[in-house]
Amino acid sequence: MKYVTYFRVSTAHQGSSGLGIEAQKSMVSHYVKPSDTIVAEYIEIESGKKNNRPKLKEAIETSKINDATLLIAKLDRLSRNAAFIFQLRDSEVDFRAVDMPDANSLTVGIMAVLAQHERELISERTRRAMQIKKLRGDRLGNPQNLTNKTIQRGLEVRQRNAATHPANVQAMEMTYALRKTGLTFQTITDKLNQMGMRTRYGKLFVASTVARLYKTKLAQMIPSSDEDL
Repeated sequence: MKYVTYFRVSTAHQGSSGLGIEAQKSMVSHYVKPSDTIVAEYIEIESGKKNNRPKLKEAIETSKINDATLLIAKLDRLSRNAAFIFQLRDSEVDFRAVDMPDANSLTVGIMAVLAQHERELISERTRRAMQIKKLRGDRLGNPQNLTNKTIQRGLEVRQRNAATHPANVQAMEMTYALRKTGLTFQTITDKLNQMGMRTRYGKLFVASTVARLYKTKLAQMIPSSDEDL
């Protein structure tokens, strides 16, 4: 196999100190076989939210010219922007992420869309939560605010956050799609773990968790009474 490696860090400090880059290189070195060839290596210092990444464009062109695979350590090193992921996919360059080697265009596309959607939701939820607290006159960190109603609301928020966390959402969508093919929850669990997917706490999935995610997905698909009117 021929590879073109691409490494990215978000800040100039990380780039000058080597922080982050060495970890990525270590992952790649353990993945590449002795018989493989690294045609070229590219390092970029750029925020993940930006799509203007000249070094990555060079890496893509080098991969095309040498008929090589673009190799990265972690999928999120490319971008959290769905449009950019789709652009890379449409460039017809074969790419592989060490942390998820079995990812294909479909799974990468789903993950990109979900990641971007979650980022937008987090921003909006934070803004609304702060507005509500100000209107209520709540003081953050005040134990007197911890009424039974507030505690219950906090529990509901945690449950909602668990259901909308990117890692759980990705697993939920994959579980729903695989469940429709007739697979058992244990088989689906094994597939998720084999693909490198993890819970929001970075742990392996278990069948009971996957079953709960599936039930949550079904519940989300049930229209509310307001929607029926």
